[in-house]
Amino acid sequence: MTDSADNRLRARNDMAWAIAVGGTGIVLFAALLMFTWHFAATLFLLFAGMLLGVGLNAMTTLLGRLTGLPHPLRLAIVCLALAGLLSGIVFLGGTTIAQQATVLTNTIKSQLGSVKDFLEQHGVDTSYFDFSNVTNEAKQEGAGAATTTAPATSQSHGLPGASALASSGGAIIGQTLKVLLGTVSVVGNFFIVLFLGLAFAAQPSVYRAGLLFIAPAKYRREATAIVDRIGETLERWLIAQIITMVAVFLVTWIGLAIIGIPSSFILGIQAGLLAFIPTVGAILGGLIVVLASLATGWIAAVSAFVLFLGVHALESYVLTPIIQRQALDIPPATLFAFQILLGVVFGVWGLALALPLIAIAKVMIDHFKAENSAPAKAA
Repeated sequence: MTDSADNRLRARNDMAWAIAVGGTGIVLFAALLMFTWHFAATLFLLFAGMLLGVGLNAMTTLLGRLTGLPHPLRLAIVCLALAGLLSGIVFLGGTTIAQQATVLTNTIKSQLGSVKDFLEQHGVDTSYFDFSNVTNEAKQEGAGAATTTAPATSQSHGLPGASALASSGGAIIGQTLKVLLGTVSVVGNFFIVLFLGLAFAAQPSVYRAGLLFIAPAKYRREATAIVDRIGETLERWLIAQIITMVAVFLVTWIGLAIIGIPSSFILGIQAGLLAFIPTVGAILGGLIVVLASLATGWIAAVSAFVLFLGVHALESYVLTPIIQRQALDIPPATLFAFQILLGVVFGVWGLALALPLIAIAKVMIDHFKAENSAPAKAA
């Protein structure tokens, strides 16, 4: 009887311990989800810095295969080369980019208004689409000419009152603060990503060792294999992605220039940048190109659409299979669904970084599948 009572007591203690451990795990997991949700933008910012570091380290490694220089010197050469390339684009084409960006913005606004009018004339209800900003800006631009003569007429009736001056001053100050805060936020995020990328690329072994130190000693071998595999996968993918982006930029720019589309250079830049986002980026880039081409005429728009299809075919059926066949092997439907999910939940960050995130998840899943299948084959 005593043994039976002791067994029941031990069983109750084990059950209570299991319930406590399980409940603690659930609470910690829920807390982790809440932390991730609340600080998602910051986590994505850190992940972007890590990706930049992986990319710099990949280019440094490629340079190391050609030269026997030490790692810090190779990293300095890569950073100077990238800085020189960006500076050359800014100084040589900065004015062209600014002018073409202004023309492109005005063209797309006017073409969106034309599309809205065309749809309404053919019985399509446009209330489901968000054209409010476009119409409001068009009205403001249309009323701009009238406001130039308004001060002359208002002066004839007397000076504005103190309340009008106060409200105008408050509006100006509010808009100025909004622009300044937005600029500071963008510039701050840029320097955060840049600093993290340089820090990761300068001492990759230090951060790798620190990451592995967190893992329990029992699972350190598996953690080492996973971390190394993730690093290799991201490096190959980033190098392939850079080559793809440059190719899309050059083909789009040259093709639109031959067709005679204004702002061909800035359209090529946006097409190359959007090529970083698979599937969705190509659709957005093609939509912008077609909208910008409508102002030149239907023939130019059709030619631009054919060019977009050719660039998309080049990216999907030539560059991606050849360059990225050793980097990633993710079904398009799975990638697209994951992009939409992260884009809806986390916005632009989730949409832009969906592919490297799913690549990391795929590496981990493949590793554990291989670990589980190895004992089965041995048995």
